Amino acid sequence: MNKIYKVLATSALMAMVAMPMASAQDVPPASTHTGQGNVQHQVKSVPGTMGQISNYVSDEHGTWLTVSGRGLAASDQSEIRLAIQEDTKIIDAKGNKVELQSIVDNNQSVKAFYSPAITKSLPAQGQALTLIAMDYNMTGIEGTISEINERGILVEGTSIYEGYDESIILHLDPKIKIVDQQGTTLASSDLEVGMSIKSFYGPAVALSMPPQSTTNYIQVQTEAGEPEHEVPAGTEGIVTNVEDGKVTVIGSPLETGGVNYVILTVDKDTEIVDGDGKPLTADALKESVRVEAFYGQVMTMIYPAQTHADKIVVSEVSAPKIEGTITATERATKDQLYINVGSDQNTNNDVILNISEDTQVITPLGFEAELKPGTKIVAYHSPVMTKSLPPITAAEVILVQSEE
Repeated sequence: MNKIYKVLATSALMAMVAMPMASAQDVPPASTHTGQGNVQHQVKSVPGTMGQISNYVSDEHGTWLTVSGRGLAASDQSEIRLAIQEDTKIIDAKGNKVELQSIVDNNQSVKAFYSPAITKSLPAQGQALTLIAMDYNMTGIEGTISEINERGILVEGTSIYEGYDESIILHLDPKIKIVDQQGTTLASSDLEVGMSIKSFYGPAVALSMPPQSTTNYIQVQTEAGEPEHEVPAGTEGIVTNVEDGKVTVIGSPLETGGVNYVILTVDKDTEIVDGDGKPLTADALKESVRVEAFYGQVMTMIYPAQTHADKIVVSEVSAPKIEGTITATERATKDQLYINVGSDQNTNNDVILNISEDTQVITPLGFEAELKPGTKIVAYHSPVMTKSLPPITAAEVILVQSEE
């Protein structure tokens, strides 16, 4: 059977169609294959961030940029690192296609729309769907309101993008949006001297003393309460690599947070135990072992995410590993992949893998993958297999190998 399965790789990055809108509002849902042979609709809300490109990297590993500014909705990111793909739509405010390099060279502000499936790292990471180059540059200040009068508010603080100290009088646009950190709308009358705020203004700035400009957005920073005990993030999955004091775990994020693909540093501060809580040494961390790994909510922004392992619970059950090539055959149904184990002429060791929404599919750069005939993979599967020839089992992790 010559069937192509399209699945989503790393963090379930969704191939959604983004519309060039000014906010992250409703868009027509796109469809994607989940690897189960059926089609599911995506969510209708596309998150977005408006701001300046604060970091840009384009090399043999891919193209990434970081947008720093403010979320278009209360739940959207104020800063996010985005992967740019061939199907990322890059346009100006009028809908005309533009080159990404020209946006970077001209230091233009952008509105970036991205998949809702993002990591919990700082900043969050995701896949860019649409990038809109604006006709102006954003300028922002983070500081304290020191005076309020009929002209507006005097803010003293730090430039968000330049990092220098500044003071500026901000006139409030009649259509200004004022919100707190939870996204609750506030009135201009709610502003008080001493409030900490984050505001974007311009592009026109009067060179008076102090400078003056107009703002249409203010976020009031609510007072921090008592520090809360951080709930650890984590991943329940399979160890796929152990090297130089680092352990790679692929599986499912915990409900408290985490990612499906993470490289963990293991050292003397890492607690390693078995299912009964009995202490173990780092020697227990071997490839194919099932673990539940706990770590902090803050992770590096590279792919895959990397952080320190606080605690690892090692299971007695391991996940068998196979390497081979996906092969077209009528012996596999629409929900299955036939794997030529060893990529040879011997069929006695071949395996049929059941693919489900729980199957984690990882690609070298984290982009969408096609599980099609000819694709070389490494797979970790359930120890439970049928006694048929070839045996059938459930695929838990599939690593798509780079094409030569």
